[in-house]
Amino acid sequence: MLYMCITDGHFTGTPPTYGYDADRAEEQRRHHDILPYIDDSPSSSPHLSSKSRSSRDTLSSGSLESSKSTECDLEKGLEMRKWVLSGILATEETYLSHLEALLLPMKPLKAAATTSQPVLTLAQIETIFFKVPELYEIHKEFYDGLLPRVQQWSHHQRVGDLFQKLANQLGVYRAFVDNYEQAVETAEKCCQANSQFAEISENLKVRSPKDCKDQTAKNSLEALLYKPVDRVTRSTLVLHDLLKHTPTSHPDHPLLQDALRISQNFLSSINEEMAPRRQSVTVKKGENRQLLKDSFMVELVEGARKLRHVFLFTDLLLCAKLKKQIGGKNQQYDSKWYIPLTELTFQGPEETEPLTIPQVPDEELDAMKVKISHLRSEIQREKRANKGSKVIDRLRKKLSEQESLLLLTSPSMPLRLYNKNGKSYGFLISSDYERAEWKEIIKEQQKKCFKTSSLSSVELQMLTSSCVKLQTVHHIPLSINKEEDESLGLYGFLNVIVHSASGLKQSLNLYCTLEVDSFGFFSSKAKTRVYRYTTEPKWNEEFEIELEGSQTLRLLCYEKCYNKPKQNKEDGDSTDRIMGKGQIPLDPQALQGKDWQRTVIPMNGIEVKLSIKFTSREFSLKRMPSRKPMGVFGVKISTVTKRERSKVPYIVRQCLEEIERRGMEEVGIYRVSGVATDIQALKTAFDTNHKDVSVMMSEMDVNAIAGTLKLYFRELPEPLFTDELYPNFAGGITLSDSVAKESCMLNLLLSLPEPNLVTFLFLLDHLKRVAEKESVNKMSLHNLATVFGPTLLRPAEKDSKIPVNPTQPISMGDSWSLEVMAQVQVLLYFLQLETIPTPDSKRQSILFSTEV
Repeated sequence: MLYMCITDGHFTGTPPTYGYDADRAEEQRRHHDILPYIDDSPSSSPHLSSKSRSSRDTLSSGSLESSKSTECDLEKGLEMRKWVLSGILATEETYLSHLEALLLPMKPLKAAATTSQPVLTLAQIETIFFKVPELYEIHKEFYDGLLPRVQQWSHHQRVGDLFQKLANQLGVYRAFVDNYEQAVETAEKCCQANSQFAEISENLKVRSPKDCKDQTAKNSLEALLYKPVDRVTRSTLVLHDLLKHTPTSHPDHPLLQDALRISQNFLSSINEEMAPRRQSVTVKKGENRQLLKDSFMVELVEGARKLRHVFLFTDLLLCAKLKKQIGGKNQQYDSKWYIPLTELTFQGPEETEPLTIPQVPDEELDAMKVKISHLRSEIQREKRANKGSKVIDRLRKKLSEQESLLLLTSPSMPLRLYNKNGKSYGFLISSDYERAEWKEIIKEQQKKCFKTSSLSSVELQMLTSSCVKLQTVHHIPLSINKEEDESLGLYGFLNVIVHSASGLKQSLNLYCTLEVDSFGFFSSKAKTRVYRYTTEPKWNEEFEIELEGSQTLRLLCYEKCYNKPKQNKEDGDSTDRIMGKGQIPLDPQALQGKDWQRTVIPMNGIEVKLSIKFTSREFSLKRMPSRKPMGVFGVKISTVTKRERSKVPYIVRQCLEEIERRGMEEVGIYRVSGVATDIQALKTAFDTNHKDVSVMMSEMDVNAIAGTLKLYFRELPEPLFTDELYPNFAGGITLSDSVAKESCMLNLLLSLPEPNLVTFLFLLDHLKRVAEKESVNKMSLHNLATVFGPTLLRPAEKDSKIPVNPTQPISMGDSWSLEVMAQVQVLLYFLQLETIPTPDSKRQSILFSTEV
């Protein structure tokens, strides 16, 4: 969210005070003194009649009797709705008075523009006051609609349609924000060129309420022009408060949810495309050095990973290290290095050696994630038990240590910077999205930066010390939840349809990728086909993405560059060019319905239309028997092999054969989602014994074939490792003695029914061959175990019977992590075994016997 405020006409990084404070309102209500919390100085609007103001005053003052002990929470919530709306009304009135103050000089300035002595030209007036009249009309209509409804209040009163309509008019704010910097620059130039306009712009009068001694307050034009930018950043907070006090059964609830979704998407796009103006530090000659972006990053120093805090200023990039302090207080930074933006480049000399990235075994990363899950759950348990703050602080410290360790060891995507003398600095980023974000903002600022900043040791020390106050990112990326927020993200499946894109100015070969987060890190989960040479690609492709504690969906649009020379490629970059990127929050409340939700992600002038639908873990992972007894999906594997007179189902043999023919070097094979419609078409073909299924497969994207195979195993009515033996496998993998573990696991494996065993050995051999191509396809044995472990082992019944320590109660998310880890470890164990003994003589027959 943009945190921009103006003090004396200058930008600062102080977060705005919001127009309504729910905690404050609740506290005042308890003390029988309900007054709406107004963020600005009191003012009124001349378009309001005295009767309206009187009604408003009645709403926002007076007393409220204490709630009786028998009063239910629902009634309290509904009562709070009224006070939330009263506060909104008051701030709307103030905002309208600010817009009116902006409009007052417009008419005389326009009239003067047609005379022989104009103050401003019509073009200048249009630029400075762009969209202000439209904003005034939108908010006046909203205020005039809301006021009578609050005056005639009842718990059944509806206001959601007003907020939904307001949210749907945010496009006007888009135009205003896009023009904002130009408006301010034009106003500044006009003030310098015309003293009359300078006088007008410093003395704009905002009306105050009648009971205020000072009937008008003076505001500068620059301060008033900032009001709409400030206002739009508050929209989601107002809606959050209102939604919090609106029961889900109330008719307003879905309308407010929709308004919140629209507002969040809009703000996400604003934050993506407009770099927030942060706090500034003064440098010599009265210039301001502003902080544009900062983040925790991993730097590669002599082959070792080092945790750094990187600060991008308007004229330089500073890499600092956070010093550890006793007791965690009095933070300090040590400067490691800095590069003036005029000397920074992403393109190194041709002889530059590629970065050698030290890798941490995936098993270690998973173990860290399990510890983080445990600690999060333990903190929530201690809170519920009202344990002392010392216990919680100790747990939080452990959590911070584990998260820092995961941050240090997880990222593996290179970002290399060079200064003009050829010295390079290497960072590791978690995804293409972050890397593009940093490159974009640096390149954009380089266009505006012409002076080379050379700092003395004293100046560098002062700048580094100021970073403690200037920093906007105080916690590492994994600490993305608020302290009191118990939500650990969404678990289950997200179906996403990428419909189309619009706004391209030239025909391109375009495709999109989808990323979701897990434990604070993003990975690519799906990729559309390349839509060739068009300004309006229409993919209409559906993907099913597994979510593991996910909170954000990201989308990147790429131009496919078929003939781009490698020597022009920046270090670690794809040859394909990112055309735009955007993201939307995965709000559990908004996604709780079963219906598809359409949304638009705006980015760099391009708009991509999506539909999304979420299925929770509880429903998505149920194994359901097939309704087609003669089909393949959802039918017992023994039934299928007996019918086909084979030891391995035809679907498994066909899919593996096609993947081995053309998918062994596909990056992310089995991890990247295939197009859902292609997967469903193949499913239908196999279920109906379609004769041309092999022809269909040869023409489909290989990820769809991999998705079909995974879906087959996922929909088996009983897992390949069987419900009966699953608890034994989960217990056997925990044995510490390696000899006992091997004996136990192999005996269990050979106890599987023959079709299950032979099919598994057939699949196992294939997965090992896939992992041999890890350097190309990026799929290690552990990655493959992560994909297939839950699919092959997850039991059909709701309770998994996984052995747990009864003395350590675990949360739902914690249990999920433990169960998945057990399933992954079982498959990984067999993948890592060099040889698996041949079954008994009865099972030594060929895989595809014609015997029944």
